[in-house]
Amino acid sequence: MTLPPAIASLPCWTGTPTGAPLAGGLSNEIWKVTDNTGAYVARLGRDYPFHHVSRAREALITQAAYDAGFGPAVIYTGPGVMVTDFITARTLTATDLQADPARIADLLRRFHTLMPAFITGDPPLFWVFHVIRDYARTLTAGHSRWGAVLPHYLHLATEWEGAQTPLPLIFGHNDLLPANLLDDDNRLWLIDYEYAGFSTALFDLAGAASNAEMTPVQSDLLLTHYFDAAPTPALLQSFHAMQCASLLREAMWAMVSEIHLKAPGADYAAYTKQNIDKVDVAAAHYHTRYG
Repeated sequence: MTLPPAIASLPCWTGTPTGAPLAGGLSNEIWKVTDNTGAYVARLGRDYPFHHVSRAREALITQAAYDAGFGPAVIYTGPGVMVTDFITARTLTATDLQADPARIADLLRRFHTLMPAFITGDPPLFWVFHVIRDYARTLTAGHSRWGAVLPHYLHLATEWEGAQTPLPLIFGHNDLLPANLLDDDNRLWLIDYEYAGFSTALFDLAGAASNAEMTPVQSDLLLTHYFDAAPTPALLQSFHAMQCASLLREAMWAMVSEIHLKAPGADYAAYTKQNIDKVDVAAAHYHTRYG
């Protein structure tokens, strides 16, 4: 298949590159590219201020993740494009995360602990409740079809933020969809660092559990393994509130994308509906448990 000119013309190739598109990008165009030296992944994507995405920052964090031993090597970066090594590995599914929460906990604890030493420049921050509030402002300004329900979800987000217990600051991935984890049969890899930044461990843990639809037993195992102790009632409530917030952030990401993004094959309206339904179920469960 013919590569986009923005990829084919890059100076990093040896010989004539060939390629094929990779599935899974909701906001980027992603290609597997092969040249005389091997296989690579090329990502086309611009800055998205409405999603707090900076490609220059993403490139720096991707390099840091490689240096720390979590991500692929960065081969080339330029305006709107990044090329990394292609990792021969299997993309994880929700079933994989459900099957071994302890393995995910080990990966996240190492990532949270080691990454800060490799981050350079201005420290990127990620606080999901700020993201939710800022998304609401963007949706209001853009006259989103979801405008009438925003006060309800902002009220819920304030409630969930108030349930957070103090925890140490860590460096989080902050986009723990199963598709962002790869398994090469020897180790796990993390990819896609658009939203990575200093945060609380609970957001990655809650995101992993929610996106994989873990059962309470599985998510308790995830927490127990991560913290080396069974979660206290306060920590457990914070986690359940953060699960709700993680789902709401994903739903509002899709709402904002409805009015600002177009990616090949992406159905943002359907993705919004899918995630807002999950939010409503999670919120009902939270209120049943905590009042």
